[in-house]
Amino acid sequence: MSTPGDRTPGEPREGVTPDDPREGVMPGARHEGVTPDGPHEGVMPDGPHEGVMPDGPHEGVTPDGPHEGVTPDGPRQGVTPATPPTTATSPQGGSQLRADCVIDIDGRITFRLPPSPGADPRLLLRLRPKKGQAETTLRLLDLEPDGSDGHRLAVLETHPLLDEGRWDVYLLPEPGAERRRLRPGLRDLRSLVDGHLRDRPAPVAVRIPYATKDGFLALRAWRRAAHAEARAIDVTDRAMTVTARLHGAELHADATVRLRLRGTDTVRTLRPRTDDDARGFSFTVGPGELADGGGAIRVWDAFVRPTADAPPVRVGRLLDDVADRKHVYVYPAIETDGSALRPYYTVDNDLAIEVT
Repeated sequence: MSTPGDRTPGEPREGVTPDDPREGVMPGARHEGVTPDGPHEGVMPDGPHEGVMPDGPHEGVTPDGPHEGVTPDGPRQGVTPATPPTTATSPQGGSQLRADCVIDIDGRITFRLPPSPGADPRLLLRLRPKKGQAETTLRLLDLEPDGSDGHRLAVLETHPLLDEGRWDVYLLPEPGAERRRLRPGLRDLRSLVDGHLRDRPAPVAVRIPYATKDGFLALRAWRRAAHAEARAIDVTDRAMTVTARLHGAELHADATVRLRLRGTDTVRTLRPRTDDDARGFSFTVGPGELADGGGAIRVWDAFVRPTADAPPVRVGRLLDDVADRKHVYVYPAIETDGSALRPYYTVDNDLAIEVT
């Protein structure tokens, strides 16, 4: 089932068809922890590894690629979106506009483009608007020469932070010219793979370059005051246990986990087990604790409240190289007394629990 609350209201659902199967269950997708011979965690079955184009070089190996952290002039701020027209040739139609990119440990992204026409080319990032709304947020980056071969570099610095959402990437050959959407070249995401091992300060900002369903280059960005990173979800025949770590805040003695029934004010409060460092925690929940929410299908969103007077912090999984986790991490259901409980990640990579 597709639940509207999984995404920002009105946000387009990239690549989702009307006949999409029940939410979180994709035909052929692996069930994490129950398929002994399945692919390693976070790898789409039969799909190419992140950052490796089919029949292309290994991830992150970019001949003469950009040097990580090379910073030409930063982005020009205060851009008024006098929106240029767009050329968006489909990948199947033979568009040759590709951009390599590498992201460093701090979230700085360096783009490298081949020689292109235009007297003053720039890279344009567009925050994808909600359905039916006009675009309002653009970011322009200068494209500087990279050596004598005609390639150019653009650097997206860590500040200012990107607004949360999906950012499409374009080439603007010169001011006022038609913008041209870019396809992904090599994406070096190695610095993101173990990102969950590093504690993050507030606000927690995350960026992941990825390929859209229709084959274009985009960035997935999150920006949150604090974030609880789910590390492991252990599903047994009686209960599920979530292990997580808080970033941008600390847990206090009165910390609680709150499971909120979507679309209502109903909340189940659990007492988490906390680590000595005031960051790590875990909680366990079974079908009996969530079975009486009413309705045929109920979805509970997971939060942690660091202290009694603090705002709740969303539990999810953002701190690695997986931009869209929903159909990659598929968990088995716990079935008991005629009902079933199943954890899943929403389209925003937040943790939710579906009870049917």
